[in-house]
Amino acid sequence: MFKNEADFEKLVSRLNIDNKPNPAHRKNLRRQMLSAFNEAGEQPIIQSRPLWRTIMKSPVPKFAAAAAVIIVIVIGLYHFELGVGPKLVPLDIKLPRAMFVGTPQDTTVSNLEKPLGKDRPPFYAPVGTKNVAFEKPVSSTDELPIIGELEMITDGDKEGADGSFVELGLFKQSVTIDLEAEYNIYAIVFWHYHMQACVFFDVVVQVTSDPDFITGVTTLFNNDIDNSIGLGLGKDMHYTETNEGKLIDARGARARYVRLYSYGNTSNDLNRYIEVEVFAKPAK
Repeated sequence: MFKNEADFEKLVSRLNIDNKPNPAHRKNLRRQMLSAFNEAGEQPIIQSRPLWRTIMKSPVPKFAAAAAVIIVIVIGLYHFELGVGPKLVPLDIKLPRAMFVGTPQDTTVSNLEKPLGKDRPPFYAPVGTKNVAFEKPVSSTDELPIIGELEMITDGDKEGADGSFVELGLFKQSVTIDLEAEYNIYAIVFWHYHMQACVFFDVVVQVTSDPDFITGVTTLFNNDIDNSIGLGLGKDMHYTETNEGKLIDARGARARYVRLYSYGNTSNDLNRYIEVEVFAKPAK
């Protein structure tokens, strides 16, 4: 398998092991391992008997055999935690106080999801995931809001009272957050307005690393059922605003910019935003 210790060191170097957890997919690791074995001139033996017994009966030098077993164990424990993937923990999402009890349903809104009837279940993300949108710059299609300032959207204030929200103009509007670096985004949580129960229309959430939102755009949420925004028909459901906000699973999308659209609500044709949080880790 290895002609000498130098050959073994070459194999180790191909594994590209560093001192930080690497969430690379196990299939990719398996492919690299098989490739390394092939280049060494021997395919790994796949059979039911214990790995250690197979190794000890082969002509592989004891040093190489022991080191190979250690590498496999370390990779399994350190990178994949015995096959369950990177360690996940519930996000620490601080909710504002509720402004009303229950979730009244507006029967005039089509495709409206039913209230869960209990607290939203925890959302799990890799260790170290945090809100990277805090105090990041915000731009909008309405640069002169009717009420408030755009920077309030990332100021950490999620309360539903007067003085905590920004009110944009009529009909189609959007806000864009520049995270100022690329991140792997796992969840986006946003609050439009929760002083009273209402539904915002044509909510679309997109992310990209292109400041012009032309290339590499990923749509994470779209409940625009009639294509009013012009980004295609959405299949997601309308929802009633509450103090929990709306949580979107971003599935680790890599991006720098986050954009949210809306087109009025059940109370009026204006657009409001209280806060947007982006839970992510620096992209590798």
